[in-house]
Amino acid sequence: MAEKRKYARKYCRYTEAKIEFIDYKDTQLLKYCLSERFKIMPRRLTGTSKRYQEMVEKAIKRARHAALIPYIVDRENVAVNPFEIL
Repeated sequence: MAEKRKYARKYCRYTEAKIEFIDYKDTQLLKYCLSERFKIMPRRLTGTSKRYQEMVEKAIKRARHAALIPYIVDRENVAVNPFEIL
C-alpha cells in the first residue's frame, strides 16, 4: 500500500501581513504571485486565500494595463528584472 505524502502547509502571506488592500502600483508585492513568464500563479501553488487572490488578480491586470508589468515575455530577448526601469 502506498504511503501518503505529507506536504508543508501553505499559508497566505497577505493574511499574515494583515494587508487590507493590494495596490496595483506595488509591483514588489505582486511579483510573488507571478511566474517567471509573468503568468498569474494559481491559489493552489501560492497558498493565497480566495479573498486576496481576487485582489491580486485585479491588481496584476491593472498593472499590466498601466504598463507596470508585461503581458508577455519575449523568449529571445529575456530581461533579467523587468520591474527595473532602464
